[in-house]
Amino acid sequence: MLTQVTSPQQVFFSPQRLVVPLFQRPYVWSRENQWEPLWSDVTRLVDAIATGDSEATHFLGAVVLQAQTTALGELPQYTIIDGQQRLTTLQILLDALHAQLDARGYVALAGQVLALVENPESFRQKPADRFKVWPTNRDRLAFAAAMSAVAPIDHSNLPAGRLVDAHEYFFVAIGEWLDAEPEQVDRRAGLLVPAIMTRLQIVSIQLLSHEDAQEIFETLNARGTPLTAADLIKNFLFQRLEKDAEATERAYHAYWADFETAFWETEVSAGRIKYARSSLFLTQWLTAKTLKEIPAREVFMQFKRYVSESGTDVLSLVQSLSAAANRYKAFTLGAAARDGALSRLDLFVYRTSTLDSEIVKPLLIWLGESNQAAISVEERNGLLDSLESWFVRRALVRAQSQGTNKLMLDLLTQLTKRPAGTGVDAVARTFLSTQTSSIGYWPDDAELRRELTDFQAYKKFRKGRLRMVLEAIEDRLRGFPDGGSFSVSPVSRGVCTIEHIMPQEWRANWSGGEDPETEGERDSLVQTLGNLTLVTQSLNARMSNAAWSAANGKRAALIRHDTLLLTRDVVHEHPESWADADIRERTEGLLEALTSTWPVPDGHRVSSDRAVERAQYRTEVIDLVRAGLIKAGTTLYAKPAAHRGKTASVNADGTIAMDGISFGTLSGAARHLSGGGAVAGWSFWTIDAGYTQTMADVRDQLALGSSTLSDPAPDPRS
Repeated sequence: MLTQVTSPQQVFFSPQRLVVPLFQRPYVWSRENQWEPLWSDVTRLVDAIATGDSEATHFLGAVVLQAQTTALGELPQYTIIDGQQRLTTLQILLDALHAQLDARGYVALAGQVLALVENPESFRQKPADRFKVWPTNRDRLAFAAAMSAVAPIDHSNLPAGRLVDAHEYFFVAIGEWLDAEPEQVDRRAGLLVPAIMTRLQIVSIQLLSHEDAQEIFETLNARGTPLTAADLIKNFLFQRLEKDAEATERAYHAYWADFETAFWETEVSAGRIKYARSSLFLTQWLTAKTLKEIPAREVFMQFKRYVSESGTDVLSLVQSLSAAANRYKAFTLGAAARDGALSRLDLFVYRTSTLDSEIVKPLLIWLGESNQAAISVEERNGLLDSLESWFVRRALVRAQSQGTNKLMLDLLTQLTKRPAGTGVDAVARTFLSTQTSSIGYWPDDAELRRELTDFQAYKKFRKGRLRMVLEAIEDRLRGFPDGGSFSVSPVSRGVCTIEHIMPQEWRANWSGGEDPETEGERDSLVQTLGNLTLVTQSLNARMSNAAWSAANGKRAALIRHDTLLLTRDVVHEHPESWADADIRERTEGLLEALTSTWPVPDGHRVSSDRAVERAQYRTEVIDLVRAGLIKAGTTLYAKPAAHRGKTASVNADGTIAMDGISFGTLSGAARHLSGGGAVAGWSFWTIDAGYTQTMADVRDQLALGSSTLSDPAPDPRS
């Protein structure tokens, strides 16, 4: 390895080709982050030289080049292992400078610069030999167009591309800088050219053919714009592909080029973090292969380890990745279709996507591998049915999701190691139905009904998730996806609007002299599942809030604007009114549809102690108020000895009142009293002055389905 400090003139002067491997990422530098800072550095350098600092230089960074064997008579060729963004930008800068000088008639200066961007014609054997640097294939059209343009240049006529944008930026910036002092243009041009050519410093690292270019590439990649896991894996694979240049390029186009399209470069969310879809897929693919949880920061390291330990040849590995990616892309795009019947897999992906769940993707990748080709369609669909029920039911009861990625990995391990002749659906149903922890249990019918009967679904669920649930009920009424269809097609997905049958603003046209307590109950009731439907066209506010049976009322509007079976019984069986009792009855019917749409194994039950555990992370004070376990105005007593005698009270909306302030949680009120820090609010407050029944005890009673508490201890002060 030869390392030396050099300049653009020394790097580019000799006839040669510096080639960016096609498997490296495309040009990504931008005006704000790189072009403007570079130009500012150049102008500061020129100013320093002009004011007497004859030794002034500016360091640009390092580049790594590796010599390649070429045929006799061909231009010497080097592969750019690292620094392609920097070298390509320098070429664009130099060519923009040449264009400005040429347009202004500075023949000698322009000739000096031209020698750094073009090889002499006498050395060229093919058109691409013209350029000293040859970028990766995605950038070649824009690069060649910008570098070949004749001054004066109209950049708007060049192909769109970031390199054309860079060329235009530097062309304009150089022109403005030269013209900033009209009487000094000659002097400024005479300073600018040698400053760029000789005073910008680059550390050039030239590798011998036997040296490990990948190791150095990984070490240096953190400079500039960070590389994704996909970038690193691509370089790792194609540098090890034992093919000649043409065969390598064919393999790249056949098996990897699609990864550099908009679909794979789109950022998608996994939890709270966004990743390029290609990097997320590679993580999930590696998880499916290794049966290990792969942290994002370790994807590349674990990938290299897998390649080393598996012994798979690189070409076979790239082909396997490509096949899995094609299946992944197919079910992702299939799930995005708005209309028409979907395959069971595509429907599963659509529904779980509304739950923001990526943790099942390794299992789907595994299911598509050739090793699983013997699994029948019925078994595959049964597996997806069980998984979808598990995911949806847990979402509906608001079960905690933290830790479920490990559980999905355990399930995948069970499926991989299942005994011969055992169906994947049977393994999944047994595994999921026997989970007892809060992060793994499969909610039963009783819990689903208990949680959703009075639950304010419209306020508490994300709209996309709630719409998916209502769509699923509509599809079940239409006979999809089980094959016994009663309609032409399923409902359009992600299109309909969620509508309240009894409007949220019911007091305008639905009031019948209700007392305040009844009004409060109705305000909650209108947000429950039984009062919600889907409409194919949004109703305007006037029609949405109109009286039920008027000529232009809510019922008539639903008939005109809705063709869904979900609402058919509502409008046809309730011609005169839609009342509180109707909402409750419809909720029961929809819950029956939910349990049928996403069934659990026969006889499946969840133990009561799990209900107590789950209540700890999803119950709110308002839930206790609605259940009648505590009432608005209930006094709360601080249990810790340091705060004995201090009290708070429960508001009707579940907030906690103390010292003239309303707190959203028990912990918030407790922190106010204790002066800050972490406080377990449910254990801090009791409902009796004898400090025997904490709010945690009340919460546990709710989880057990009880509305009876022991009588509180008497207040010793009374």
